[in-house]
Amino acid sequence: MESFQLDKDIDVFYVTAASFPDGVMEAFDKLNALLPKNEKRTLYGISFPDRSGKIIYRAAAEAKHPGEGSQLGCESFVIQKGKYESTTVRNFMTNLTAVRQAFDRMLKNPKLHPQGYCLEIYANDHDVQCLVKLTD
Repeated sequence: MESFQLDKDIDVFYVTAASFPDGVMEAFDKLNALLPKNEKRTLYGISFPDRSGKIIYRAAAEAKHPGEGSQLGCESFVIQKGKYESTTVRNFMTNLTAVRQAFDRMLKNPKLHPQGYCLEIYANDHDVQCLVKLTD
């Protein structure tokens, strides 16, 4: 695990999964169906517990222009700039438990931001960068 600095806020729009973890792939399928074909765009996973402890998962895409999400019928979210703890899971689709284990370890960090969330950055189809926001 390593320290990671996100230098600017990232505006995204998202589709909320019906359930976690079972509904995650369906949420990404719905999100991808909204995006123009053959357009390269960074995808994100954003998750956090609700008041009852149930995990809310959002499959998200970086907005190319202001209001894009609402034009597509999606809600928007801002991934906050700042300090994160990070680890990359290679070939995540063949080792989904490694993603959960990475977050389990990072969520024990005593500098965890109290209003933070778990963040996944999908830069390609094989690897995922897992991050949790830390207090500055």
